[in-house]
Amino acid sequence: MTDFFSIKVPFSELIRKFVRNGKGIIPSDRKGVFITLFFAMFSTVTGVGLVVPLLPIYAHDLGATGIYVGMIFGSFSISRTLLLPFFGRLSDQKGRKPFIAAGLLSYTLISFAFIFSKNVETLIILRFIQGAASAMVMPVVQAYVGEITPEGSEGYSMGLFNLSMFLSLSLGPLMGGVIKDIFSLDAAFMSMGWLSCLGLLLCIFLLPPVSGEKAGKKKHAVVPWAVLIKDKALISIFIFRYAYIACIGVIWSFLPLFADREFGLSGSKTGMLVTLGVFVSGLLQLPMGYAADRMNRTGMIIVGGFFSGAGMLLPYFASSFSDLVIAVCIFGFGGGISMPAVMASAVLKGDEKKAMGSVMSIMTMAHSLGMLTGSMAAGLAMDFLSLKTAFPSGTLIMLAGTLVICLAGFKKIKI
Repeated sequence: MTDFFSIKVPFSELIRKFVRNGKGIIPSDRKGVFITLFFAMFSTVTGVGLVVPLLPIYAHDLGATGIYVGMIFGSFSISRTLLLPFFGRLSDQKGRKPFIAAGLLSYTLISFAFIFSKNVETLIILRFIQGAASAMVMPVVQAYVGEITPEGSEGYSMGLFNLSMFLSLSLGPLMGGVIKDIFSLDAAFMSMGWLSCLGLLLCIFLLPPVSGEKAGKKKHAVVPWAVLIKDKALISIFIFRYAYIACIGVIWSFLPLFADREFGLSGSKTGMLVTLGVFVSGLLQLPMGYAADRMNRTGMIIVGGFFSGAGMLLPYFASSFSDLVIAVCIFGFGGGISMPAVMASAVLKGDEKKAMGSVMSIMTMAHSLGMLTGSMAAGLAMDFLSLKTAFPSGTLIMLAGTLVICLAGFKKIKI
């Protein structure tokens, strides 16, 4: 690693090259695979995003109490977290396409099954299966993208791919609300199913067979988990990603309640606040991903971590809707700077260890654990202190994750 905040090229040159050459970074023989994965993931995540905000309403109509609503969402995270290491590692040995196709097929079938569910217990089971499907899709697709990324373009490639997820996370809830209002809740479930089916068809017909994958061509000895969890750089970016996603969990869980109680905001304004941070972060994925290939990644992660921590703290001092808008934009700005550098580092680690699927499953596990525990920590702060303190609790989590990266940088651990 070079000096702590070293820049490999002047910033003006960075922008000039990005504008002129950015589209040519991915080799032409791999663009078809990348585009297929991009749109398959975009359609799938958009489909899931359509109904996730509507599930509590659906569950309530079926007679669910608060604890059952929590179980509906928690069952997804539990199954995904438990199965991520298994599917990630198995895809390193057996190839990527079978797992991606099986996961997307499960998504499609479960989407239509939601329409016929008549009780809360069925919803919990369906969400549990959906979590397992997610464990087959998310880390495996990310591993596939990492493998087709040429050396020196890890940040740009992952930033471009992350763009599909961030934009779909922003569009999904909005589209779901519109479809429900114009048509019905069942129509939203059907839309999720057809979008997942589109992603499945793209992968079946446009992805090469396993024999054409890098994972299918080269057989490596299975890397023991002990080797991976002892890698300090990998654990550092795992902790940072966990901290960032935990903050998203705080925002998604408590910002709507805070906006309603403190400011009496309308549903549309509240929805805009929840998705705005993700949208801002998504807009920055591509340029910051390009920058992560040419600037010091450790420095980018630290700067992004401090911005995100500041964005989490600002709602505590907010006195108007515009203050909340500024807060979530700053939070998203921090994620836009840091996440491409984090995922570029993960790709490099996966290539170094010859275990791309396993590494990406670890990073996705950080996502699941962050969403699961971030809201719980903020909930405890709310119950024992006040609703406003839920946000400073997120700041503490974010700063702790940033501190880990700082220590890694000062110890010259290559990230």
